[in-house]
Amino acid sequence: MNPYPPSPRLILHLIAALLFLAGSSGLPAQDNPASSPPTAAPTDTTTPAADTSSAAAPAVTTTTLWQKILEGGWVMIPIAACSIAAVYLTVDGIMRTGTRRIAPVEHENRLKEFFQRGDYVGAFQFCKANPSPLNNVIRVGISLLGEGKQAAQEGMFGELSKENSRIQTWISYLSVIGVCSPMIGLLGTVTGMIRAFATLGSSGIGDPSSLSAAIGQVLVATASGLFIAIPAFMAFYFLRNRGTAAMHQIQDVIASLFRKMPYEAMAGVQIGDDIVYAAMPNWV
Repeated sequence: MNPYPPSPRLILHLIAALLFLAGSSGLPAQDNPASSPPTAAPTDTTTPAADTSSAAAPAVTTTTLWQKILEGGWVMIPIAACSIAAVYLTVDGIMRTGTRRIAPVEHENRLKEFFQRGDYVGAFQFCKANPSPLNNVIRVGISLLGEGKQAAQEGMFGELSKENSRIQTWISYLSVIGVCSPMIGLLGTVTGMIRAFATLGSSGIGDPSSLSAAIGQVLVATASGLFIAIPAFMAFYFLRNRGTAAMHQIQDVIASLFRKMPYEAMAGVQIGDDIVYAAMPNWV
């Protein structure tokens, strides 16, 4: 059982934050002041009114962020889901791979005290009462001390592999998002191009507004997919290396605790409350 399951409250908070940002993005995009047309010089008072009305500047159209998102079409829905999942997995991965979560210093110090006193029963109870990846691995090793050095090392190696799998499983989903997001954007690109050529074939070049809308869907969908994929890949490699470093920290603690362990003096000793199911065959 994973002692650190993903927090369901975290993803709800992220969804609420994204909805708030989407709702507050109604501010129109301001044009660059440098590119704005210069102010017209004062005209002669003798100029007719008809001439001044013809020289009026064209209206500047503004587009909000939400309108830009809507231009991407239906593919923006799965891309938005991928963005929420990427943020959630990144935050959750940072919490999972932290040193205080995987190998707390206080747990390491307490285990060293138990091992120095030879109180392996107390160390086992401490690991059981305070679950963490480090304590889970040490607990398995203590329970197998009576079976010999090879059995204890193999048991700890197997538990360490399980703890690493629990951490890396959720991190690997960031790689899936990094691969799927551009493909979803590419799907929007293809559908937008089909729509653009259909518009061009039906109305020709006489309706540039419909053609530009279809091309806008192509560009927004592609850019959105890449915008999600690039941070997802960066977070994946960062968290994967962070988790690997944490596993190496556990290995260093195990090597220091079990160094010169008197396995011969503890042969046949059973530590812990694990049930032993193996028994002598009933025909003996």
